[in-house]
Order: sequence, then C-alpha cells, then structure tokens
Amino acid sequence: MDDPAAPLSNNQPAPRTPSLSSSQLNPPPAVPRTPQALQSLAPSRHIDRMINSNHHQSPSRTIYSDRFIPSRSGSNFALFDISNTPAEGRDDSSSAYATLLRAALFGPDAAGVVPPATPEKRNLIQMNPPSPNIFRFKTETRRSMHSLSPFGFDDVVTGVHHSPVKAPRKVPRSPYKVLDAPALQDDFYLNLVDWSSHNVLAVGLGNCVYLWNACSSKVTKLCDLGIDDSVCSVGWAQRGTHLAVGTSNGKVQIWDASRCRRIRTMEGHRLRIGALAWSSSMLSSGSRDKSILQRDIRAQEDFVSKLSGHKSEVCGLKWSYDNRELASGGNDNRLFVWNQHSTQPVLKYCEHTAAVKAIAWSPHLHGLLASGGGTADRCIRFWNTTTNSHLSCMDTGSQVCNLVWSKNVNELVSTHGYSQNQIIVWRYPTMSKLATLTGHTYRVLYLAISPDGQTIVTGAGDETLRFWNVFPSPKSQNTEGEIGASSLGRTVIR
Repeated sequence: MDDPAAPLSNNQPAPRTPSLSSSQLNPPPAVPRTPQALQSLAPSRHIDRMINSNHHQSPSRTIYSDRFIPSRSGSNFALFDISNTPAEGRDDSSSAYATLLRAALFGPDAAGVVPPATPEKRNLIQMNPPSPNIFRFKTETRRSMHSLSPFGFDDVVTGVHHSPVKAPRKVPRSPYKVLDAPALQDDFYLNLVDWSSHNVLAVGLGNCVYLWNACSSKVTKLCDLGIDDSVCSVGWAQRGTHLAVGTSNGKVQIWDASRCRRIRTMEGHRLRIGALAWSSSMLSSGSRDKSILQRDIRAQEDFVSKLSGHKSEVCGLKWSYDNRELASGGNDNRLFVWNQHSTQPVLKYCEHTAAVKAIAWSPHLHGLLASGGGTADRCIRFWNTTTNSHLSCMDTGSQVCNLVWSKNVNELVSTHGYSQNQIIVWRYPTMSKLATLTGHTYRVLYLAISPDGQTIVTGAGDETLRFWNVFPSPKSQNTEGEIGASSLGRTVIR
C-alpha cells in the first residue's frame, strides 16, 4: 500500500451556478373596451319600503349604497379641462379586468362582447347633477396583465400569464472539495463510506480503514487488516466513536476511533459482510451468505439472533429512525422489513427487478421508506410500511446505487451508476429534480451525509471522494455549511 498522504494542493473547481432567466410577459392583444360608469345607484321603490317612512331624503344629495363605490358621474371635469368621455374617463385596467372576468366566467367567446347600456343606466347618468368634486381615481402605474386575471386561466385568455413562479433553490453544480482515495473498490455490493455524528469520515481503502476529520482535515489510519483480508463495509454507531468494520472473511471488528483501538471481533458469517446498520447498541450485519445477524455489543455472544429470508447476498441495511424497523435489500431483488423481535420478514416487497442496495427511511414521515433498484430496474420506489402499501415509482434512467434523505427539508438525493454516473437531488413528494450533479467518471457507489444535514460525500471507482453542498440548513436555505466553507482544495486521504 502507498504510504502517507501527499501534500494539499488547492485545485478548487469553481462552482457553476445555473443562470435563471425570467420570461418576458407579452401584453395581450387589444380587447374591445366596455363603456362603464361606476356611479351611485338611485334609490328604488324596494329600498324606499325598507327605509323608515318618517325619514325624508334630502333632494339635494345622492343616496349611495352600503358598498364603497366611487361616483365619477358628478365630477366637474370641465373645471380643469379634463375630459369625461367614455374612452378617457375610465382607466384601462378596469376595462381589461372586466374583459378577463367575462372570459373566465363565460368562456373565451364572451371576452370581446360589449354589454349594452340599459335605459336605466342612461337615465342614472343623466340624473346626477354637477358637483364641485374634480377628483377621480386613476391608475398611475400600468400593471401587468397577469395581475388582473381573477382566476388565472392561461388557456382561456390568450397572452395572459400567471405571476412569476418563485425560483427554485440553487444547488452548486461542482464539489467544493475532492479527496483522492486510492484503491477505493468499484463494487456495487459494498458500503465503504460513512460519516459519524462527530464529523469524522470513515473510508475503506483496500485492506485499510482511514479516518478524515472534516473540521481539521486531518487523516488518520485506523487499521490494516493484512494481506489476506479486505474491508467490505464500515458503519459508525449512532452516538459515540465506535466504528464497525465488515471484512471479506466474514468477521465484524468494533473499533474505538478516538483511541484507534480495536475493542472486539465478532464472527458468525461464512462470507463477506457488505452491509452494516446500527440501532443503539444493536448492530446488524448482512452478508453474501444470505443471512442477517443481530449483534448486541454488550452481550458476550457474537450474535443474539439470525434473520433468514433473502435468497442472495444482502447488500443494503437501514434501521428506521425510531429503531423499530429494519429494512434490508438483497441481490435477489427483494426488499424486506423486519421488526425488533422477528426472525422472518414482516413485510416483503418484490416489485424491483434488480438488486436493492439503496435504502432510506424518511425522517419526516413515520413509516415512509424509499428504495432503489440496480441496472435492470433503475427505479426509486416509495413504500408506506405502516399501511403496507406501495406509494409511487420513479424511473431514473440509471442504476440506483444509494439514497439518503435530508433531515432539514423534505428532499432526498440519489447516486447512480450505469450509465450516467450522476447525482440527483429530488423534491418529495413531487419528485421534481432540483439538481443533477456530474463529475464522477465511474459509478457513484458510495454516499454519506454530514451530521448537520447540509453536505454529502460521494465515492466512486474513479478513486475520488467528492463533497457537495446540496441541502439547506435548518434555519436558512442560503447559509453555507461550516464544513464546506472552511475546507477547500484537493487532498489525498491516505
């Protein structure tokens, strides 16, 4: 193996930010103007009956209704040489709004129909006496036509647009840091990268495990399994500094990373261990021998129970956030869900048509599980384990290698292999793409998320680890994570 890391070199790729262009609003074609005079209504006989008979109206005042409607009919426009013609005494927005309202209520054919002036309206215009009031309402700033539509039917009135949609959150398209990871294996069934709650990244390279401190960028060699063994999986305990290492000879080693000391070695599997998952003091290990072993590190025995059900190698394991359910995926195209006490799966999902390695529980909704299939499947599927139902399916177009959910927003990220090697950020439940990130030249087989939930690290057979700022912070969607802000450049991890 190569000896210690080469010095840092700052070959920082400049992030590329997508340019957002706002569409220009095209004003609608001219519509026929409707002569309207907003004015007070003369009292009718019906109103007279409703008013106290002892109350006499003043003949010199105009009676207004209970609605606040401006009356322009009595304005003395001649005093300041202001015309009161139907074309100029009405602002354009009122006519446009009336046209849009008719189109929304009665269809596009009614947009250009001008309602006739009834004899009552003509009489009301003539009845209003002149007044010294010379003020009138007029819109000084011409508003965009989309703001006048009462219902926003773009297909009803040609040329009218909705108000602009809020621009999606910007996700940097380039990694803020790249680590060289020599001997990082290109094997779909392994899980060689994990990020601890103490902000330390563990990476399995060949027969060694290296630790990278995200705060100090310090690299530490944790262990060397020797020439006859190799690392197949790594997994941090939920709290503390214990790291589990699954090996190719079917053993699990527990290490205290703070002291770089091995605590114990547990056996039980006959073949390599490619998947590990912690639940408090319980550790689950999945192997090529098709079994899952439940290990209590406090107990003297190597394992306390054995879960059987898969017909091929177990390559995906994830405990739910409440530690009550364990999801497992295998090379038999099966997704199983186990409870704390079962030795047989309580739920079986067989819809995938390829190996199921990518598994992620939602931190936002209890029982919501996402899974991804391999090259022959390419789909991300969502399940409700509470109701035992299949919710939805999304064809991604590429082999799904990993899934992880953001704990800050209702979004998730997927990494892919054949044939596009891309990283996609999705918004759930619409499954709209927020960003597609590229840069790896091999399958993106490994994925882990930082403890603050803002940064992900991806690993591939191109022997690089790339760090991306993809998720917002819990408080602000524009705040850059502390990890990404302080450590730039390209380094060798060993």
